[in-house]
Amino acid sequence: QVQLVESGGGLVQAGGSLRLSCAASGRILSTNTMGWFRQAPGKEREFVAFVTRSGSSTYYADSVKGRFTISRDNAKNTVYLQMNSLKPDDAAVYYCAASAAFRVIEWRSYAYWGQGTQVTVSS
Repeated sequence: QVQLVESGGGLVQAGGSLRLSCAASGRILSTNTMGWFRQAPGKEREFVAFVTRSGSSTYYADSVKGRFTISRDNAKNTVYLQMNSLKPDDAAVYYCAASAAFRVIEWRSYAYWGQGTQVTVSS
């Protein structure tokens, strides 16, 4: 099993920044891709970004490209999502997730999920 715990969410003004963290434990060697997703009330779950285990491959949704950065520190078993220039449309519950597959953007490909952390962006 893999356990994921997100942190770092909160309330921020539009244009501000937050850094989300996802701490992983358990059988983390069974995972090859870590992703971030978000879901706003009444909306579908949306892919945000992923990074592969080695950190050699990253990918971003068009809506966040240039503003968000995903990274990982394998020594700390932690994945980060640096969010800059936040917009009200970025407000959502953000989830980190782990997949045994490589470079996947579909949420159903991720078997392990954190509990989510709330990001609120005020205008």
